[in-house]
Amino acid sequence: MSIIKKILILLTLVVIPLSNTFANDLKKVGKFKDWEVMTVSEASGKVCFAQSIPVLQAPKKDKRDARLFVTFRPGEKISNEISTTSGYEFNKNNSVLATSGNNKFKFDIKQQGFAWMTSNKKEKIMVKVMKKGSRIMVTGYNEKGSQTIDHYSLLGFTKAYNTAKKACS
Repeated sequence: MSIIKKILILLTLVVIPLSNTFANDLKKVGKFKDWEVMTVSEASGKVCFAQSIPVLQAPKKDKRDARLFVTFRPGEKISNEISTTSGYEFNKNNSVLATSGNNKFKFDIKQQGFAWMTSNKKEKIMVKVMKKGSRIMVTGYNEKGSQTIDHYSLLGFTKAYNTAKKACS
């Protein structure tokens, strides 16, 4: 049997059932204007998160699957975990920044197309800024060094945040 056939059989037997299991475990809790809340069960316990997609992306011609998340993982004693993906692998030489008004927040870890902050203190400050603001922009750079900017509306953020937090309390 060729290696390609073996891989296809493995995908059919293992990966597709796992993805269906994950899809069945993922539950939509609610939609709040431009934000939605989801929960999922993982080995470490229940995970709850608020997420949004950009209302505007630059460059416009480059459609990407970008998202901004605030996650709660009580089984791991994690709250207010802010992460983002711009739909590509981030460039290692450039920073990923979130900006709202005069406030700038740097994402410290870039891995597998996602970026996270390492400071829970900074995450709490960013959540406060997001609750008061109307828009936040995430600037990133792809592997070729091209800049992208994702504009997220913060309409509905406070309700989504509170709902996600409550769903995991």
